[in-house]
Amino acid sequence: MPEKFVAKAAELKDGDRRIIFDGDNEVGVFFHDNHFYAYSNFCLHQGGPACEGLTIARVEEPLNPDKTSRGLAFSRTDMNFVCPWHGYEYDMKTGECISDRKLKLRKYKIVQKGDDIYVVT
Repeated sequence: MPEKFVAKAAELKDGDRRIIFDGDNEVGVFFHDNHFYAYSNFCLHQGGPACEGLTIARVEEPLNPDKTSRGLAFSRTDMNFVCPWHGYEYDMKTGECISDRKLKLRKYKIVQKGDDIYVVT
């Protein structure tokens, strides 16, 4: 499988992303919490640039023992990214669409060779 160079690991800080072009395919590569994630940059809704919008902590609603809400809060661990065209939101760890977990972006493998980061296309 071909590998496309993404960046030097030392160049990336937490929260960074890169868009990699491989012919007609675009791949969004995210670096979050010392992990790399790579997905097709083609939104499942209408083909927008799924990986180019906001990255935001997942919104959670903690419940009391009686199942009443304690209000909304941002997750301390889980991040999402949002397609800028129509707001489809995807789980950064899985590529699943938040509103319909049956929908999932194509995931790509990341390979690190020394300080070089590659995506397997």
